[in-house]
Amino acid sequence: MLRKKELPVQGEFVIIKINKVTPHGAYCKLDEYGIDAYLPISEVSSGWIKNIHEFIREGQQDVAKVIYLDTTKNAVDISLKKVTQKEKKDKINSYSAEKRAKAIFDSTAKLAKKENAKEEILSKIPASITTYHELLTLAYEGKDPLAACGDKVFKDAFYEAAQKNIKPKSYTVAYNLEMSVTNPQKGVQLIRDILKEIASKGNITRSLGAPHYSLSSTDSDYTKAEARIKSAEVILDKHASDVQYVLKKVNK
Repeated sequence: MLRKKELPVQGEFVIIKINKVTPHGAYCKLDEYGIDAYLPISEVSSGWIKNIHEFIREGQQDVAKVIYLDTTKNAVDISLKKVTQKEKKDKINSYSAEKRAKAIFDSTAKLAKKENAKEEILSKIPASITTYHELLTLAYEGKDPLAACGDKVFKDAFYEAAQKNIKPKSYTVAYNLEMSVTNPQKGVQLIRDILKEIASKGNITRSLGAPHYSLSSTDSDYTKAEARIKSAEVILDKHASDVQYVLKKVNK
């Protein structure tokens, strides 16, 4: 975070390290805030727990959800069982991206000999930008998030680092296609022609062994990737009198 918050908010996902396990719960440290939190045994797992040590251990790092917050006492209760696998994965990815972006910011300041000016630079970044990762991404996109920082040496160095370190995000949409010919006179050649036409729209086609095929499309814009697959459906409908097909999205 560009501007450190004293406490998380209710419902926030946080990175934790379990410091001490007791029969009734565990005392944890919130890595991003440097404060303690309590994990009740009832929030460790959705199943019945006979021995808490079978579920968690001291030194374990994990993702938890803030379920109780008392700002007057700086008291925080967290839950492991209320975190889905997707939420856990997303939090770890965002946490890793933030750590990497901060390291790039710090190393840029060092290379530009601006280590003593970091706080001043940060104070001039718009309040709407809340994370180092967001700052790095905006710099990569050429949106000049450091316009007000007043330090051209640091700004140019940071923007150069953004171009070197950010990989353009891409989305892949994948479908399974089951297709068979109803007109025996056209046979295998029709299948080949249809797949070739689908590929001409920017899709990748692959045979999984007739009558099964895979279609995929990759783009920096999810809607464009999806639209290419939809163009394949238009092509298939055009040949509906000669083929039967089932097109099903692959959930990742």
